[in-house]
This record gives sequence, structure tokens and C-alpha cells, in this order.
Amino acid sequence: MEVLVTGGTGFVGREVVRQLHAAGHRVRLLVRQPGAPVARQMATVHGAQLCPGDVLEPASLPPALAGAEAVIHLVGIISEVGRNTFENAHTLATQNVVTAAKSAGGVRYVQMSALGTRPDAASRYHQTKWAAEEAVRASGLAWTIFRPSLIYGPEDHFVNLFARMSRWSPVLPVMGSGRGLLQPVSVTATAQCFVRALTESASVGRTLDVCGPDRLSFVELLRTVLAVLGRRRRLVHIPLPLARLQARVLEFVFPRLLGRAAPLNRDQLLMLQEDNIGDPAPVCALLGLQLEPFREGIRRFLVPG
Repeated sequence: MEVLVTGGTGFVGREVVRQLHAAGHRVRLLVRQPGAPVARQMATVHGAQLCPGDVLEPASLPPALAGAEAVIHLVGIISEVGRNTFENAHTLATQNVVTAAKSAGGVRYVQMSALGTRPDAASRYHQTKWAAEEAVRASGLAWTIFRPSLIYGPEDHFVNLFARMSRWSPVLPVMGSGRGLLQPVSVTATAQCFVRALTESASVGRTLDVCGPDRLSFVELLRTVLAVLGRRRRLVHIPLPLARLQARVLEFVFPRLLGRAAPLNRDQLLMLQEDNIGDPAPVCALLGLQLEPFREGIRRFLVPG
């Protein structure tokens, strides 16, 4: 199958492309900078065809989609900078890709959303993900929507962040109570969902949770990481008012002075204070996924060999 992937050079995207190539699919990557090292590597290692384009530039999409049989739309952000707002990166980008896919005709469409997405969500992140989902559901395409939980793997920016921090810091921060529940899932299992859905007709018209078997609070998650690493560190709770103030400052400083997204924002704080859990049984039954416990999954890359 000829598959166009958006967001294919990101953490999840690289694994999706790897698995698509291994499954015998022909991969196209929509990339803003075809000359970037990561894009060239994807072309060399996985035979991906690099298609110049931008999900926020509608005119660049039809050439990339010409002749494609499927689209896997993975573009998303966790923090804003410049024109990469939640509204643009999630809602507008999806609307643009959906419109182009409809014009291409007969294209299979698979969308990356997020666990916790709902119409009455507190966070703008989830609100804009919901608006994106609504655009997909109204498209008339043969669509599938996946809602992954926190995704971990060798190159993630969450588990690895705290693992690195624990090397030199005697304490690890916990924003608020740390009691909100998460169901972390591996990047391997997440990518399997997108690849297997392409050829599973029963997944059409379904919105499916993609989450691991363990429901862990933020505190339990950090303790698991420390236990796997064999380290003892103190967990220090940061009061929410102080955390919100810190996030507000970072949101102001990083984009304006450094041109980068803030490492912590108020939307993330909102999401960390609520349970972010789902039911993995339907997607496992439909696509034959085998989910491993969080402790075993992170041990594979935190303690190699």
C-alpha cells in the first residue's frame, strides 16, 4: 500500500515508518525540510519518498497525496511556539489533511488523537484534539482514530527525562498531588495500531483507546522508573499555584527569548491533575496487540543488555 505519513520524523512517526517499511508498504513522508538529517535518514534506511509540504499550507498537500492509498496523520504538539498553536497544529492541520484526502478520493485515513480527548475537556490540548476528531468523523473517509496514552520508548521525552534527571539530582519534582492516573503504552504497540489498522476493515469508523495494562499515578510511575534504575530519590511535591506560576513564566520566556516551546505549560498541569485512563481491550482484540507491563517495557531501554 502507498502510505503518506505526516509527522513521520517525530518520536512515534519514526517507529510507524519503520514498521510500515517492514510490513512491505511504500512510504511517503510529508516534510517541511527534505534536507534535514532525520528526513534523509528515513529515506535511506526505510526507502521513504520525501514529499515537501506543510500541514498548515493546504496547497502543498495534493501533490504529496497524488496516487496515495492511505494517510496516517500523526502531527501534534504538547507545547506551543510561534504559529504552532494547539488550534493550528491539531485542528487546522487535520482539517487541511482531511480536505486534501477527500479530494484525492478513496483514501484510507488513520488519525492520531490522544487519550482523554472529549468535548468538555478542561485543557486546550484536548479541546483542539476533539475538534480534529470531529473533522475526521464528518469527512466521509474510511477513517480510524487512535487515542494513545502517555507513550514511552527509547527516545521519549518523559521517562527518559526523569531517568536523566535522577542521575544527578537527589530529588524529582511532582506537580501537585501526583495522584492522577496514567496508562503508559509503548511506542512499539502504538505504531502497530496504525500499521495494522490499514488492512483491518473492522477498524473503519472506530475511535479506539491505545493504553497499557497498568494504571499508575504519576508518583507510582516515577517510583517505577527509579526502581528499574536501582536508584533512591526523594519525590518533592510542588504546590499547584507555584507550578502554575512557573509554567506561566516558562510559556512567556521560552518562545519569546529562545524561540522554543516551553518545557512545562499550564495545559500539561491541567492534564496531570486528572485521570487519563482507558480500556485497551477493544484495540487488543481487534488488532491482536500484546501489551507488556510498564516496568518490563522501560527496562528494555533504561537497562540495556
